[in-house]
Amino acid sequence: MKQNIKILDVVALLQPMPKVGLRKGQVGTVVERLADEVFEVEFCDRKGKTLAMLPVNAKDLLLLKYELEVA
Repeated sequence: MKQNIKILDVVALLQPMPKVGLRKGQVGTVVERLADEVFEVEFCDRKGKTLAMLPVNAKDLLLLKYELEVA
């Protein structure tokens, strides 16, 4: 399924990234589009402190939605 990920979208990791301490399900914000399917994502704690900011392939992200899509 092709996701339409854009800058400032909220996403979650589908794969853990143990080298940087991120777990599957970690929530982040897309801050830049680096390539066709690669995004710079910022991961923060509850207080807003950046935990990691790194490039992530779209296949490893789940776009989170807060509203129902109207058909």
